[in-house]
Amino acid sequence: MQVDHLGIAVRSLAATVPKWEQLLGGRASPPEEVASQRVRVSFLDAEGTHVELLEPTDADSSVGRFLDARGEGMHHVAFAVANVTATLTGLSAKGERVIDRESRPGARGRRVGFAHPAAFDGVLVEFVEWP
Repeated sequence: MQVDHLGIAVRSLAATVPKWEQLLGGRASPPEEVASQRVRVSFLDAEGTHVELLEPTDADSSVGRFLDARGEGMHHVAFAVANVTATLTGLSAKGERVIDRESRPGARGRRVGFAHPAAFDGVLVEFVEWP
């Protein structure tokens, strides 16, 4: 599997994007609202992968709760897969804990799904289906 992106939870895209643009030497994508996850996201290219900055649009969203509990920082790692639902089904069949049973709408027009952090040593893992 190839890494698709690293997700970083932030309180404010407006405050954070310029720092990441300076670090990576490029422009961030325009903010995109992902209603199914109650976040606004912006992506930056990192030479072969991406950094996704996630700002909650609802304090009670999973990212909002993450920020309250842990503060800003690394939220998840995402891998590109051919079929998110098949990947989640395969993990579940092996006894691994998953958050999603099937894919759902994600950023950039892609389908996504998540494995529970308990399945991967405390790391939230997202699977991203390429069109």
